[in-house]
This record gives sequence, structure tokens and C-alpha cells, in this order.
Amino acid sequence: MATRIDEEYQQLKKQVHSHLIERLEEEGIEVELAEKAQLEHFVQANVGQYVASQRIPLATADQSMLARETLDEIVGFGPLEPLLDDPQVNDILVNGPNSIFVEVAGVLQKAQTRFIDDDHVMRIIRRVLAPLGRRLDESSPMVDARLPDGSRVNAIIPPIALDGPSISIRKFTQKHLTASDLVNLGSMTRECLELLTGIVQNRRNLLVSGGTGTGKTTILNLLSQFIPKDERIVTIEDSAELQLNHPHIVRLETRPANAEGTGKVAARDLVVNALRMRPDRVIVGEVRSGEIIELLQAMNTGHEGSMSTIHANSSKDALIRIETLLAVNGYDAGERAIGRLIGSSLDVIVQLARLPNGRRLVSEVVAMTPTRDDPYQMETLYRAKELDAQEMAGAQL
Repeated sequence: MATRIDEEYQQLKKQVHSHLIERLEEEGIEVELAEKAQLEHFVQANVGQYVASQRIPLATADQSMLARETLDEIVGFGPLEPLLDDPQVNDILVNGPNSIFVEVAGVLQKAQTRFIDDDHVMRIIRRVLAPLGRRLDESSPMVDARLPDGSRVNAIIPPIALDGPSISIRKFTQKHLTASDLVNLGSMTRECLELLTGIVQNRRNLLVSGGTGTGKTTILNLLSQFIPKDERIVTIEDSAELQLNHPHIVRLETRPANAEGTGKVAARDLVVNALRMRPDRVIVGEVRSGEIIELLQAMNTGHEGSMSTIHANSSKDALIRIETLLAVNGYDAGERAIGRLIGSSLDVIVQLARLPNGRRLVSEVVAMTPTRDDPYQMETLYRAKELDAQEMAGAQL
């Protein structure tokens, strides 16, 4: 929805918002208890009266827009509200009052909206976090949380954020993409789909690898659809994003420490506990720390068909990242033993990529074929034609 981002309009919006807050207090209207229709009528009427009394030259369309945006300020998330409502927007990235970017169809673009100032950004951040009971102040200037609708929110404020408060939101979609959807979107070929179906049904241990925004969770959701319905699954996530359509599933979510610094439950703790719950498969949303140790050992000890994702730009990079995670989390078994553990635990790596036009796709599927001399030997089972075309174009530059 179009809006005005000029300074004159922003200051008018600030004045109108302050006036409306005073009028609500005068009328004894409690925003939390009032019906939205009642508030909408109240805002429209009072915005019109204020504009008329102050003799502000404002077009009818701009006055309607001002009323709508003021209502968003009172009961919603201000400038974020239309972006949250837009199904085309996947990510919302606020770098500052006049620097808001959105991702649409895999491409980042500047949004035609803005905040008034840093205080305005801070007020909306606090409103976003209020129902979550999360603390955000100078002593605790970062927060990562999940909104009631499943969206992920990260906020960071000064003194850590040097240019003012910032907030990032990755929206959660209720739409469950099917295998046919992903084939039709060009995310994979029919050949690739059949290959992945067989890999999951044959209980191969699998790792989905990809960079930021390549669709790792989407592919993990897809792969879970091929798990037989008589198997028991336990999932572990930092923020619950997986939407597994399965009758026998237990979902676990990590918990950060409270304000006193206690009560933290890490993914590693949950993987250890999951193994005591008689799972057929363990699915970890993303390996980022010490949980990789327990997951690899689970893959090696009777929990075939387990899955996870990792942030890496190639299959080789994924293995190097696993090595790093093992090392920094105290798994000091020597280079040879680490190679054997990884090579014997993982069966398949599904690598994802995002093309320059924003399209996400499965770029390759490789099978681990470890040997005594090379625990990381691989065999390519599938490779996207787009990847070859992209590399050929790069070679010609």
C-alpha cells in the first residue's frame, strides 16, 4: 500500500498520533479492550477533526492514509503492519528509520515506507516483543524470538547497534508447499524429486546445506513428507518452523536463559534427551553448535534416516563446517577419527542455491562414499543444469 515518506508528512503523523493518544485517554477508551471497528471509527473521526481544526491542506486520499497508518500505530506494528500483511513479502529488515528493506521472491528491495525516528523504531520493537515476555535494554541489547504466528524476529539496539535500533523479521508462512509446487516453481526437477523420495524412504542420513535464504527449512519440510507414517519422529529447533504433516511426532524447542541467566535449554541437551524417547528418526532444524556431536553419533547408532540442515555454500564447505563445529565444541578425537565419524554418519548431502534472479533450487545431491584414505569422497547423484549454465557464464566474463 502506498504511503508518503516525506518529512512533513512524518511529522504530521507524529502530531496526530500524540493527539489521538490524548483523546483516547480523555474518552476513557482502553485500546486492549476496545473492538477494532470502534477504534477505526474513532480514529477516522478524530483525524478528520484534527486536520480541519489545524487547517492542514491534505488531500482526501492522504487523510484516509493518515487515519489508516495512525490506527496501525495504535493497535498494530506501525509501518511494519502492511508489510506483515503482504503475502509477497518474506523478510522485513529495518536498518534505521528511513532504511527498510523487504525480500520479495528472493530479491531484496527498499520498501516505500519509513519510521519517523529512532524512538519510533524502538517503540514498535517493544510492542512486537511485549507479548513474548522478552527483555531488551542496554544490559541485554539483543533478542531472538518467535512471534505467535511462527515468524522469527531478531532485534538489536544501542550500544551494540551503532546506528540505532534494528529489527529483522522472517515471516512464517502457513502455506505448505508440496512436491508438485516445488517442481512447478523450478526448485527441483521431477528426476531430483524421485531421487530424494527414495533417499528418505531408504532411511539414508541426510544433511540439507545452503546459504542464507536458500530454502533449507522448506526442503526439510518436503523431505519429511516421505517418511513412513508408522515411524516416530522427534524434532529439535531453536525456533519452531518445521511443519511436518506426520501422525507420530514430538516437537522440542530450545529455550534461552532468563533475565537471571538461568533456565537455558540448548539444542545439544534436547538431542541427548530425544535419544531417550525411542525415536526412529531425529530431525534437527539446523546444526550450529555442540548438538552436531550427538546428532552424528545418533546417525551412527540406529537412528538411520535422521536429518538436519547446515549453513554452507557447497557440500565440501558443509563438511568443513561440521569439522569446525566439532572442534570448537570439544570433540578432540584427532583429524582421522573426526573424518571417519563424519564420513560414516552422513549418507547424503542436498545442496541448495539461490540464483541471481532470486529463484531457489536444489543445485546438487551427493552421496558420501568414504574410503580408508578419503573419508569425504563423494559421488554426484544429481546436478542442476542451471548450475552448469551459471558457471559457464561466469567463465566467459
